[in-house]
Amino acid sequence: MADAQSTFSESWYRIAGQRISLRPSVRVRRQNFRGDRWIVLEDPFNNAFFRLRPAAYELVARLRPDRTVHEAWKECLDRFPDEAPGQEAVIQLLAQLYFANLLQYNLAGDTAQLFERFKKRRQRELSSRFLNIMFMRFPLLDPDRFLVRTLPVVGKLIGRFGALLWLVVVGAAIKVAIDHWPTLRSQSENVLSPGNLPLLYASLVIIKTLHEFGHAYFCRKFGGEVHAMGVMLMIFTPVPYMDATSAWSFRSRAQRMLVGAAGMIVELFFAAIATFIWARTGEGVVHSLAYNAMIVASVSTLVFNLNPLLRFDGYYMLSDLLEIPNLSQRANQQLGFLAERGLFGVRRFESPARTREETAWLTTFGITSGIYRVIVFAGVLLVVADKFLIIGLIMAAVCLISWVTVPVWKLIKYLATSPRLDRVRLRAVAVSVGLVLVLVSFLQFVPFPNHFRAPGILRAGQRCEVINQTAGTVEVLLAKQGEHVRAGQPLMRLSNRELEVQIAHTLARSQELEARVLKATKDDIASLKPLQSQVEAAVQQLAKFRADEAALTIRARQDGIWVAPGIDTFVGRWVTRGNQLGLLIDPTAFEFTATVQQEDVDALFARKMPGAEVRLTGQASTIVGVHDWQVIPAEQRMLPSSALGWLGGGDVAIAPDDPHGRRAAEPFFEVRAKLDSKTGVALLDGRSGKIRFDLEPEPLLPRWTRRLWQLLQKRYQL
Repeated sequence: MADAQSTFSESWYRIAGQRISLRPSVRVRRQNFRGDRWIVLEDPFNNAFFRLRPAAYELVARLRPDRTVHEAWKECLDRFPDEAPGQEAVIQLLAQLYFANLLQYNLAGDTAQLFERFKKRRQRELSSRFLNIMFMRFPLLDPDRFLVRTLPVVGKLIGRFGALLWLVVVGAAIKVAIDHWPTLRSQSENVLSPGNLPLLYASLVIIKTLHEFGHAYFCRKFGGEVHAMGVMLMIFTPVPYMDATSAWSFRSRAQRMLVGAAGMIVELFFAAIATFIWARTGEGVVHSLAYNAMIVASVSTLVFNLNPLLRFDGYYMLSDLLEIPNLSQRANQQLGFLAERGLFGVRRFESPARTREETAWLTTFGITSGIYRVIVFAGVLLVVADKFLIIGLIMAAVCLISWVTVPVWKLIKYLATSPRLDRVRLRAVAVSVGLVLVLVSFLQFVPFPNHFRAPGILRAGQRCEVINQTAGTVEVLLAKQGEHVRAGQPLMRLSNRELEVQIAHTLARSQELEARVLKATKDDIASLKPLQSQVEAAVQQLAKFRADEAALTIRARQDGIWVAPGIDTFVGRWVTRGNQLGLLIDPTAFEFTATVQQEDVDALFARKMPGAEVRLTGQASTIVGVHDWQVIPAEQRMLPSSALGWLGGGDVAIAPDDPHGRRAAEPFFEVRAKLDSKTGVALLDGRSGKIRFDLEPEPLLPRWTRRLWQLLQKRYQL
């Protein structure tokens, strides 16, 4: 039997003489979790559920209006001395059953004080609905009768035949999507365009309605009931919902998981049908509606419903898979237990986890889900505020209240009044205040390494473009791609038959004019001057043609590496005048041209940096040193290379109206860094990479505050 400290309670007198029993409407079901037997209490009238151990149920089953709580507990203790719950556990159990509205009771005033924190259940539900502003629910009607009438027809699809049909249809749709992938991908660029938003929302409502009916029919098929259907404001977007929580009482884990997956199963089935419609229709409303249905079903399934860190379908499936009911609630309880035990020194209570494996799952889920939920909601806030600033500010205020104000108030109230801390309250307060002070001081005063990265392109310090000054046909290549050449060395030779004819004609014309000048000096002095002018013009024209002829031999203007990708394909091709044939690059000096965003450029202008380094794409493990750098003090829009933009596979956002991928969506500053001559990488003009600027160490809190303010200024011009 448990020791006296856990068996008896100082508060037992408040509840011992009361006559309490379960409500007559409560149903009792047995379930197995991780090899252990559990009892599930269900009240279908208020849709309440409660899970308890068989030993605890032995006590609850003995509660009757004609006997007191103490009599029931004493009988249970006599029959099961090693398993019967202690008085403190009984008080907690009855309080929880009271909160779940599963008890029929006639409580005295003193006992009512014991449960006073549970009397405001409705107010808490309303306040939590307000605080959960992104997913507010409004029940409207009871769909159970409709489900019962239509189940004989729909239920035939819930079985082996339906599973086989689903596999065939979805498999064929995947094949169609793969065959039409280029078109499918290109059309996705217009999903969020203003003209498509009505069709997108219509598809969302249709798909979500089918999704919820999937949950409802599967639940009804396995014996559950669905008594609530309504509208949920998902980020202020009305979508339907159904309450299929009666599936929690199913004895079969497979049935519970199927109910959880039913919405996604139905979504993917109708997405597959929409794929066939999209592939076989031309431009129009039906075609667009089918495409939007595909997008909604796939994105909602993969990003939201399957994700167990959000409390959607994936969460309940994971809970059943791990056989840990109330996974989120118990994870929070586990974190609270660890804090109480490890920080406050509370030893009187047991962990919500029964095994080490369960402890690991609950702790991991509690931490990761909390962090992920904050990240997701923060992203949603930014997206909403981009479109509707006032609504975004309201949502931010509500989130601030629910994530900061309310938890802080609950912590203060818990530290001040919780009976669990009666013996360690001073330590709990001291540890809590100390942790806050240490955390704030740590974030505010302890400097951390500080750096940022910027994408860029490698450029030779001296480079010149090789451009033909005369049009012609490429006859022969005199230098190979990648060859080191000297200034004046021929690179290729062109030919131009028209130029040859012009030279011959001009030469003959010049000789003719010279003969006429010679004759005029003897016979016609008056015509001598005009003829001399014509001769001079002919000589100048011939000189120009001769220069053009000489330019047909393309020569290097400087020493360097001859870079001309694809030059072999130029042989026999006509190239117009002014065409860039290649580059001459000096391999002895390179500089890295980087694009730095506005929020990072302040530190560069202040030059408060110990150093910088470059890592090139393809050889990122090797560091290239930087011995000097310069900021071009003017905002720019045109990227040094299209390889830095999204169209070229880079990280910089490109203006939507720029088909060439050179104009950035936002202004940036250009930084030119000179690289060390001795490196372990191949320095080639045009290679992309990233430069890392090491800044002076800075505490995290000022850095985060500055980043947040820069974000607000950038997005909302505050």
